[in-house]
Amino acid sequence: MNSKLLLAFLFLPACVHAQERVSVRGRIIDEKGNAVEYVQVGVPKRQIGTISSVAGHFEISTPPDTLEFFHVSYKTASYPVTGDEDDVVIVLHEQELPPAVFIGGNTQEKYLIHPGVKINERIGGADFYRPGGGGKGAELGCIAKVRKPFLIKDIQFTILDNHIPGCVASVNVYRIEGDSETFINVLHKPIYVNIIESDSRQDYSVHPEETVLLEPGKYFVAIQIVATDDEAVHRILETPESERHPRALHMSTALYFKSSYERYSVMGKMMKIPVNIGVAVKGLEYQ
Repeated sequence: MNSKLLLAFLFLPACVHAQERVSVRGRIIDEKGNAVEYVQVGVPKRQIGTISSVAGHFEISTPPDTLEFFHVSYKTASYPVTGDEDDVVIVLHEQELPPAVFIGGNTQEKYLIHPGVKINERIGGADFYRPGGGGKGAELGCIAKVRKPFLIKDIQFTILDNHIPGCVASVNVYRIEGDSETFINVLHKPIYVNIIESDSRQDYSVHPEETVLLEPGKYFVAIQIVATDDEAVHRILETPESERHPRALHMSTALYFKSSYERYSVMGKMMKIPVNIGVAVKGLEYQ
């Protein structure tokens, strides 16, 4: 499959069967009444999902069912939907994670995840916009098997060009447990990265502020688009195509000959992809 078409496919919204739907609008807050940003909202079994704004506001159209709310720093919440609602308030409770434990001994600097062999940089890209939605919420990354305790120091990825206004990405790390492959977040707080709108290549290097120590096991490290400037996106869409920038609402990523995975937790799906967008993880392995 052509790599450009493949990356465009990754950002297609999930299809759902035509059926009667209701509209639900609301706001997501924490126990102190503060807005919770970029929460995934949806019905996984129906593969319906969206993501809230930086102010915690959300709007979703779904058949009557139970909405679920996912955020790195909070426990998953649910809300039964029976009809149209305009002022739902969802309170999320903080996720209590065990503190990182200091490990003494010698360390060796190494890659936990290496991006692989690069494909020609002229190949690769992702069309953000599609009728009915864009690519917010999908996580794209790699699975790593940790054999010795590993301290993450640096997470890297490359964007060749970006014409999505106000693009914000999060960097996520999960431990995968059990035969059912349950994803357990290992971060105490989200890591957000502003993706610059630019025609030129941008290399991103993320240094976690907290101590991210991985015990032996299986992990998923991913990049996720969580926000865009929706007003700017709408203005672009209202502009005749002949007057738009030729790469409007398009993002190109470096591609590598290595498999990766797309995960969309709120839609309950994960699939393997035959290329990698260049996610790399460096740090210290304890001997």
